[in-house]
Amino acid sequence: MGKYIINGGNKLMGEVSVSGAKNSVLPILAATVIGENKSTIFNIPNLRDVEIMESILLSLGCTVKRTGNIMEIDSKPLNQIVVPEELVREMRSSIILMGAMLSRTGEVVITYPGGCEIGPRPIDLHLKALRSMGAIIEESHGQLYCKTEGLKGCDIQLDYPSVGATENIILAAVKAKGTTVIRNAAREPEIIDLQNYLNKSGAKVSGAGTSVITIEGVKELKDVTHTIIPDRIVAGTLMVASTITGGDIILNNIIVEHLLGTIAKLKEAGALIYTNGNSLKVAGPRKVNSIEMIQTLPYPGFPTDMQAQMMALLSIANGTSIICETVFENRFKHGEELIRMGANIKIFGRVAVINGVKELTGAKVTAKDLRGGAALTLAGLVAKGTTEVQNIYHIERGYEDFHITLQNLGADIVKID
Repeated sequence: MGKYIINGGNKLMGEVSVSGAKNSVLPILAATVIGENKSTIFNIPNLRDVEIMESILLSLGCTVKRTGNIMEIDSKPLNQIVVPEELVREMRSSIILMGAMLSRTGEVVITYPGGCEIGPRPIDLHLKALRSMGAIIEESHGQLYCKTEGLKGCDIQLDYPSVGATENIILAAVKAKGTTVIRNAAREPEIIDLQNYLNKSGAKVSGAGTSVITIEGVKELKDVTHTIIPDRIVAGTLMVASTITGGDIILNNIIVEHLLGTIAKLKEAGALIYTNGNSLKVAGPRKVNSIEMIQTLPYPGFPTDMQAQMMALLSIANGTSIICETVFENRFKHGEELIRMGANIKIFGRVAVINGVKELTGAKVTAKDLRGGAALTLAGLVAKGTTEVQNIYHIERGYEDFHITLQNLGADIVKID
C-alpha cells in the first residue's frame, strides 16, 4: 500500500491545469457500450477508477486503445453479459453499466457495487426505474440477473435526485421504445456532459441540468468524438490547498459556474478569488475565518465531495464552524484522523462541530475514502512537522498524480510505494 510523506509549512504557489472529471468519464465510458459504435474521448484522467472501467470494457469484449489522455473504444465486438465481480466490487460507478447493457444486449449479470465506505448507497431507485421500463431483475447470492424483451419509455418520478439512478435511466432509455421522462432528476454538470456525448452520437436527450430530463428512444448510434469536462472536485480541492496554506494558485481549464458553491464558502473563509474566463486565482488569507454552517446538498448546493476538504480547512479557522452532511450518513471518517493531528472536532451523527485550533501537528493517519484522503493530505500541507498519509490508493481513485501536482506548486510531499 502506498503512502504520502508530507513536511508541512510551505505556501503553495503557481499555476495548474485541471484534469478531466472522474464523475463524467465513468458514465460516458459505460455509455460507449450502447451503440455498437466507435468513441474517441479526449481529456481522460489517469485514475485507478478509469483503469477499472477500462478493464470492465475489455472483459465485455470491447476493444480499447489508450494514448495519453485519449481513449478510443470500439464496442461492436462486445460479446459478454457478465460484468466481472472483482472489478464491480472495487468501484461503485460500475452499476451504471446495468442501464447501458440492458440497452445494448437486453441482458446483464452484475454484482452489488463497492467503492468508498461512506455509508449505504442503496440502488433501489435504479432497480425500481429499470423495472418500470420493462426489465426483469432477480437477485441471488449478491448477483443481479437482469433481462428484458425490450425496454419501453415511461414516466419516472425519482424519490431523490440520485446521480447514479438518473444516469442509469438515461443509458437504458437511449434505445428504448418511445419516450422516457425523468422527474426530480439529478442536475449535476456531469449529467449534462453525458447528454452531450450521447447527443453527438445520435441520441435524443434533452433537459440535463434541470430536474426534468426527456429521452426519445432511437434505433442506432453513430461514431462519436467527445472531450470530458474539467473535474470540479479536483479544482475545489486545489482551491482549498491554496486557502489552507495561505498560498496563491492559478487554476486553468475550469468551468467557473460548476464551482460557485465552493467559491462562496472559500470566500466566507477569507480567501480572495478572482475569475477570468476558464481560469481563476485563489489567494489564501493570513488567518482562516470560521464558517457558521456548511450543509451538503445535491447540485447546485454545496457538494458532499468537498465536505472533507473544508473540514480540514476549518480545523485551523478562527472560531467555531458547523458542517451538516445530508447526502451520505457515514462521511465523517476523516474527522477522527484529523483529531490525531490535533484538530478539535465533535461529531454528532450527521453534524460535525469544528473548533479551530492554532496549528495542526504531523501524525500517521489513514485515508478511509477518496475525499477524506485528500483532506488529510491538505491538513498535512499546513501541519507542523511530518505527516504520513497511508492507504493512498483511495486518493488515486480520483486524483491524477496528486503528489506531483502539489510538488509542482511547492509542497514538500513524496509518494512511497
